[in-house]
Amino acid sequence: MGTVQDKLTGAVLATIRSRRDSREGKPKEAQANLVRAGGPVRLRQAEFADFESVAALGQRLGQGADSKENWKRLWVENPAVQSGLATSKIGWVLESGDSVVGFFGSIPLLCEFEGKTLAAAATCRFAVDPEFRSSAHLRVSSFLRQKDVDLFLNTTATPAAGKIMAAMKAAPLPQADYGTVLYWVINPGRFVSAVFRKLEARPVLTKVGAFLGSFALSAETQLRGRRPGSATAGYDISDGSLDEVPADFDDFCQAECKSRSRLTGKRNAVTLRWHFAFPGSKKECRVWICRREDKIAGYAITRQEFDSAMGLRRTTVPDLLAAEDNPQVVRALIAAAYATAKRSDSHVLEVMGFPAHIKQILMESNPYTRQYPSNPYFYKARDRALHERLSNSDVWYACPFDGDATLWP
Repeated sequence: MGTVQDKLTGAVLATIRSRRDSREGKPKEAQANLVRAGGPVRLRQAEFADFESVAALGQRLGQGADSKENWKRLWVENPAVQSGLATSKIGWVLESGDSVVGFFGSIPLLCEFEGKTLAAAATCRFAVDPEFRSSAHLRVSSFLRQKDVDLFLNTTATPAAGKIMAAMKAAPLPQADYGTVLYWVINPGRFVSAVFRKLEARPVLTKVGAFLGSFALSAETQLRGRRPGSATAGYDISDGSLDEVPADFDDFCQAECKSRSRLTGKRNAVTLRWHFAFPGSKKECRVWICRREDKIAGYAITRQEFDSAMGLRRTTVPDLLAAEDNPQVVRALIAAAYATAKRSDSHVLEVMGFPAHIKQILMESNPYTRQYPSNPYFYKARDRALHERLSNSDVWYACPFDGDATLWP
């Protein structure tokens, strides 16, 4: 399968290179009728009326279920759109005849950088039927040509999509270890069983291997102390639902974002609820608040999800922010996340992303690690000076809160 994907990616890149110098003066997207490997195709902006066709496309390509309520959440109830600072644009569909054969979503977001609010757009649900994948660059090009967007993000790029983004002059996040996932095993037996299931081992081998593997993993975890410690004295940790975010949360986020010159996604109580509260979602989210002397010193989001294919229940930390990146606050929050994961019968606690200095604090707890096949995070700023400014890793606070990584049910 990888070989086929490589060939398709090669075809796309070849097309991009051959047309790079002749982009100006193209006909409008809605009038573009081009012939590709899958036959005549037409690219146009997506509309709400396309939901059924786009949802069916996603289902047959294994992207999971979606709903009209979720589309309304993403493109109507979106706080960036409601603020008037961003324009709602669903994305683009690729048509062949009367059928939708491709979709490329664009989610409006807001970011803050050096005292300014930036209108951002994040890719989502990049899907196309196999025979039309040589036309993928048409949708990427349209995404990157949006005139009312300051910053373009693709935070969940596959290796193939990453190559296309790079060919379109988007740059990878300047953080080599962003795709390193840190994880702590809570239930060794279930974790090892999930590994054997992923390897499609025979049931007998899975049972025996899980027994022996869980014993060895438990011993190794204890020996190396692979678990977060407890919260430091003087810090109070409390948790609540997304509807129970404290009144002083917005003030904390605003003060923290203004205190340093780094790019962050817009954070406040309204955006937090919009981001993590999905229509019909079974993923439970909790908001953890860390206080010192009754003042917010940091917060974290935990989300529990179940991977039915592997039989693995995960708790993840998609967002975490500590005042001045205080190591004691980070330790307290990850300790709380571990404790709630254990209480809720999760089999593993996972953290992906975050700046290198935050990861270094988490590494003190000796997590296991695994690597994404390539950097999944790409960006492109409309302003060249801003784009060059963002090539410095120190100006980023990148995590799964950015883009579409945690926006889906």
